[in-house]
Amino acid sequence: MVFWGLSFIWSSLLLKSYQPVTLIFIRLIISSVLLFSLIFLLGKNEKVERKDYKLILLSALFNPFLYFLGENYGLKYSSPTIAAVIIATIPVFSPVIGYISFREKLTPINFVGIAVSFAGVILMLITRDLSLAADIKGVIFLFGAVFAALLYTVTLRKLTMKYSALMLVASQNLIGIFLFLPFFLLFEAKSAIAVPLTREIVTSMLLLAVLASSVSFVFFAHSVKLLGISKSNIFSNLIPVFTAIFSYLLISESFTFQKIAGIALVIGGVYLSERTRRPG
Repeated sequence: MVFWGLSFIWSSLLLKSYQPVTLIFIRLIISSVLLFSLIFLLGKNEKVERKDYKLILLSALFNPFLYFLGENYGLKYSSPTIAAVIIATIPVFSPVIGYISFREKLTPINFVGIAVSFAGVILMLITRDLSLAADIKGVIFLFGAVFAALLYTVTLRKLTMKYSALMLVASQNLIGIFLFLPFFLLFEAKSAIAVPLTREIVTSMLLLAVLASSVSFVFFAHSVKLLGISKSNIFSNLIPVFTAIFSYLLISESFTFQKIAGIALVIGGVYLSERTRRPG
């Protein structure tokens, strides 16, 4: 969650030079090379059963393809902290997905948690004169990313019962490269080539690809296997906290009382929505 919190800042910096698809495409290439190199060096190659091909392809469609499209276009039209707060609502909707997919029980407190978290998001999104602090396009894209992430965890949960996190993330990122390739070649290749490489661009891209696209996703996939969907997703509420802190320290983003209150409401809502479903 620390690396994912930082990823909003790295992505925000890179989006000043690259278009969203280009940014995703490059980070997936770097991540895939790294992960498959690890698989080769560690001798962790696994044979995938033919019946699971469709599920792996579906999981890659949700993440990295749809999730990263929503996240990066959302970041293009909003600040890193606002983006992180909206992404942090993922565990709030986990009970709904759990009910639809696995018939997990929903309680009144789940709905209270959803309402409280939405209040926090709204507080982050409006200014004192009640106008939006972020472009509505960015908000729509970010909630699209939330929806994609929820569907991804459902497919991931099924796959982690049979395959290692390292193999799954590597395969999903490789598939993601081919899903993004047509869009990159048609719309962004010329502008991407024209961007001069700087130390900031190279450093941010490597950190994003290695830590956020590789290490974090492998850790998260392994957590889903050990803890399940809901318990793993609950940790997502830490993302906006890390993003807000690092945004203040690294890119001087304002840290207002309203922003702090919004983050607190989102986290409080997540706590309420998860509390009654924890053992004991």
